[in-house]
Amino acid sequence: MSKYLISILSLLLSLSIQAQLKFQTLFDSDSISNVSCFRIPSLITSNSGVLIAAIDERVNSCRDLGDNQDINIVMKRSLDNGKTWSVSKKIVDYPYGESASDPSFIVDKFTKNIFLFFNYMDHKNNNGFYRFKYVKSNDDGNSWSKPVDITNEISMPHWEKDFMFITSGKGYQTADGLLLHTVVNLENGTHVFGSKNHGESWFMFKSPLIPGDESKIIELANKNWMVNSRVNGYGKRFIHLSSDRGNTWESNVSEELNDPGCNASLIRFNDKIILFSNVNNSKNRENLTIRMSQDEGVSWSKSKTIYKGSAAYSSMSVLQNGEVGIFFEIDNYKKNVFAKFTFEWLDNF
Repeated sequence: MSKYLISILSLLLSLSIQAQLKFQTLFDSDSISNVSCFRIPSLITSNSGVLIAAIDERVNSCRDLGDNQDINIVMKRSLDNGKTWSVSKKIVDYPYGESASDPSFIVDKFTKNIFLFFNYMDHKNNNGFYRFKYVKSNDDGNSWSKPVDITNEISMPHWEKDFMFITSGKGYQTADGLLLHTVVNLENGTHVFGSKNHGESWFMFKSPLIPGDESKIIELANKNWMVNSRVNGYGKRFIHLSSDRGNTWESNVSEELNDPGCNASLIRFNDKIILFSNVNNSKNRENLTIRMSQDEGVSWSKSKTIYKGSAAYSSMSVLQNGEVGIFFEIDNYKKNVFAKFTFEWLDNF
């Protein structure tokens, strides 16, 4: 078979896969004249079923927090499982010279509060110093509290000048109500942080997860914790397991999960199935795929492609109607789109 024919068949397969899913563009920098780009998607479903998509609005440039003096966090809401969306609304908007970046959510199923975490930098007065904050909503994202700074609770004093950040996307809540998330210090490793009292106060586990960058944490059926980590320059994901609720960790490379060094998404679909999305390529940010595990992350299914072309960060959430929504970056960060699928679609190879 000629290389030309193989290329044509590959393209037709890609188009066929994508044709099964409806893509909705939620944020597109080309359609707004005063925004350089939208980056770092985060998606969550509230206790009452409201779907919230949050993202960086990077105004002057598309650079990250450390080199960007004007980043806001904006959101859209859907009341019908992602069929239609509200207009964009700013959640966090500091004056020029102060930036907020990398949104991530935790929904507290006990209190119904929604926490939106972000990383902050005051370029005017403390340039180069990263801070950790959150805002909170108790009305499905209609309104948000003033920002609360938790830097001192989830970092070490000697980290003050380090490159550090809360992982974007989402954290997790265990069955007994513990809130969990990950914070990355590129010099000192990834650490799990959390709250035992529904966000009244926060703490950080001192045991680092190495190697690790942006990470996702989940509780397994046996109550162990699993963290799935980005590791730059390795071409694979790393899996960290703790059997003592975060005090110690066992770390191993996942030979099944290719990764070019990019943030991913890890969620529990139900009691028996865990879902994982990432760009399934060891070198390049392309070919966004979904996999599932039916044995608590020990092994993974074949990958199913969501988007074959250029893609990057993704964030998934189980919708109120039982479908799965995914919010992700495509086309060299020019667009951020939403799609949803059923388990039957995912399971149909």
